[in-house]
Amino acid sequence: MKIGIFYELQLPRPWSQDSELKLFQNSLEQVELADRLGIDYVWTVEHHFLEEYAHSSAPEVFLAACSQRTRNIRLGHGVVLMPPGYNHPARVAERIATLDLVSNGRVEFGTGESSSEAELGGFGIARGDKRAMWQEGLEVTCRMMSEEPFHGHEGPYFRMPMRNVVPKPVQKPHPPVWVACSRRETINLAASLGIGALSFTFMSPAEASQWVSDYYAKFEAESQPIVAAVNPNVAIVTGFMCNRDAGQARAAAEDGLRFFAYALGHYYLFGRHEPARTDIWSNYRANPLSLPIIDGATSCVGSPEQIRQSLRAFESAGIDQVVLVSQAGNNRHEDICASLELFAKEVLPEFKERDPQRAKVKAERLAPIIERAMKRRSAPQLPPGGPITIQAGALL
Repeated sequence: MKIGIFYELQLPRPWSQDSELKLFQNSLEQVELADRLGIDYVWTVEHHFLEEYAHSSAPEVFLAACSQRTRNIRLGHGVVLMPPGYNHPARVAERIATLDLVSNGRVEFGTGESSSEAELGGFGIARGDKRAMWQEGLEVTCRMMSEEPFHGHEGPYFRMPMRNVVPKPVQKPHPPVWVACSRRETINLAASLGIGALSFTFMSPAEASQWVSDYYAKFEAESQPIVAAVNPNVAIVTGFMCNRDAGQARAAAEDGLRFFAYALGHYYLFGRHEPARTDIWSNYRANPLSLPIIDGATSCVGSPEQIRQSLRAFESAGIDQVVLVSQAGNNRHEDICASLELFAKEVLPEFKERDPQRAKVKAERLAPIIERAMKRRSAPQLPPGGPITIQAGALL
């Protein structure tokens, strides 16, 4: 089972002049440390306008910085927002390929559609169209990375003539593709389209086992990939803090992870937000939530032995990757680093040792299933017309 770390780049108020600078520099140091310790993945979100909850509006820049401070860790977009109103497909293809080149082939192409009104409304994206926009944008972006030239596209949300989109990524035909999932419906969609399921729902091993069962059953029976290379994987996120004293681990993590849940609810469930005025941290402190976000059954907060048992349960459930969340609320940089170091020393080696054999068995089992799925793949719908010549314009 692979292990990742996760960044919303949270920054509760009050802010000082250098708060964001410290946030980004500390996070880069944490990723650099995680790479040295043998953590497999780092995932970074794309969100816009979600003050305090996520200051990660340009993850491609953050991940590019990570690429130059690390050697082995996989660089995951968790996720790129694919409706063309957020990101033009050609610009996504160019950025993903460039990041893959500067990182020597370490990109994971996580994708999503977004759901907060702050973001959808800010970019003028109709809620009812976002799923179709995501799917169209994803399919076209992957074609741009693999076709030479890109043959063009005419769809309901995006049109573009034939062009050769450069550069091309190191990973052929394109980096592994994922989609953000928070409901079983999206897990099944991921399986049917042949892409990885990146779940942002905190869940127990029993719940995870059901999601894994659903995903792989759907993938085997019905998958009709929309991408040129399938990525059958299920990843989940969970709260994390490791300390020899479980009580100290809980104390270091609790407030930050509860704020994580509160701020999420503020933007997606119950909040009323006035830009640059609403103080989510103060509202949280006045109305703290009692949530099982660091409950032993659903998190990796505790002693090394407690975390080992939690990870074993997720591994037994068939989860391919557990992504650890500790950069949350006002969790201290020093605690996060110490937690990663202890975890890497006393817990991680067991899972690193088992992973190659587990991956080999999985690959052998899935090989005929993937072959059948790729035979069901439909050829992309190309616009009419053959090769074109582009007339150069005059210099100004």
